[in-house]
Amino acid sequence: MGFGDKAYSTLVKRDLEVERELPEQARADIPSNALRLIGAHALQSSGDQATKTSTVLPWLFYSLGVPPALTGVLVPIRESGSMLPQAFLTPLVLRVRHRKWVFVTGALIQAVTVAAMAMTAAVGSGLAAGVVIVVALTIFSLGRCLGSISSKDVQGRTVPKGQRGQINGLATIASGLVALTLGLGVRLFGGEDLRADQLAWLLAGGAACWVGVAAVYAGIREPADVESTPPAHPEAEQQAPGAVVQSWALLRDDRDFRLFVTVRSLLLVSALSPPFVVTLAVSSGMEGLAGLGSFIIASGLAALIGGGIFGRWADRSSAGLMSAGAAMASVVIVALVVIVTLPAFSEESAWSDFLFVGCFFLLTLLHTGVRVGRKTYVVDMAEGDQRTTYVAVSNSAMGVILLVVGGVSSLLAIAAVEWALLFLAGMGIVGVYAARRLPNVSHGAS
Repeated sequence: MGFGDKAYSTLVKRDLEVERELPEQARADIPSNALRLIGAHALQSSGDQATKTSTVLPWLFYSLGVPPALTGVLVPIRESGSMLPQAFLTPLVLRVRHRKWVFVTGALIQAVTVAAMAMTAAVGSGLAAGVVIVVALTIFSLGRCLGSISSKDVQGRTVPKGQRGQINGLATIASGLVALTLGLGVRLFGGEDLRADQLAWLLAGGAACWVGVAAVYAGIREPADVESTPPAHPEAEQQAPGAVVQSWALLRDDRDFRLFVTVRSLLLVSALSPPFVVTLAVSSGMEGLAGLGSFIIASGLAALIGGGIFGRWADRSSAGLMSAGAAMASVVIVALVVIVTLPAFSEESAWSDFLFVGCFFLLTLLHTGVRVGRKTYVVDMAEGDQRTTYVAVSNSAMGVILLVVGGVSSLLAIAAVEWALLFLAGMGIVGVYAARRLPNVSHGAS
């Protein structure tokens, strides 16, 4: 047994009987491919920390003097921009024999755009800088879109059921370590002064991470006997002019897939609520790099703790994990709103900073679980090109839904941030009940 096999067997609970279901070539490459997946996704998550639309970019906009109106479009552009085009791009992806190159292309696009953000942070200011960063973020989202379409397919080809959730969890742990180190550095050495040039270096580090993602992912070996060729998929040619119609037909006719998309839509509570918690914290007077460092540390700890716990949970029941994470996130939000609306609550108290960072940590931790569960569920519920189509169509649908839900929550936030949080918590509670109808597709269910 080589070093890669020993390392993988130490990190992951393996089922050799399930591994035999993969082609012979794929079985031999499982350890090395899995370790590369872990490394690439850890670097990817680390790069994401540098461009986080819930923490880093809003603080950067504040430092550059960008009008607040532009800050409100960061999360919708980042999330919807990476999802909406997927149904349209899927026919092109299906023509690519080695899907890993789609992911590598997306990683390089993200590296270039994050580097552009870093340059803008170093030399720009005001509205012009904000517009350039928003444009770069839009192109960044397109690269993210390519990665999202292809990554699930590559993982499904190279890693068997029962190990995919653990792979996602280990990648999350690794990214958490990086985020924790970064947050501690920002917290200890950043102080209370918030300068754009400091954040420019943070963004430059993120661009370097994306270059590393591309290099590591390029070494993955996809089994040749499951690779698709253009002639094998004439339906891709037919889908291109009517991607919207084809996507709608899939949602209409595939009951289980439609239910998954519905449940995923209702479980946005853990994804969209953290920025509102940051907004509450900033409005209470929490400023400077030290404050930003606290939120980055919270993100890192959440990933570090949640990765291992939720990875194995997802392999047992990814549907149950999504439901439990959303339920607990809703409880956290309701508790926070109750506390901040109490007459005795004081924003000037040191406990207020602890409250906001603590709630941000819990929501990020629970979102880690929801995200790991969701990624594992969609990989396990289908095989081959159907998996690619499921990922693309569900993400395109979520792009539209995110714009709608984000718009409603933003309108509610104009009246009071607390109303936006309660709206998201209510959606989460409904989603928990809807998730009970999801079929269990995990290996632990068989």
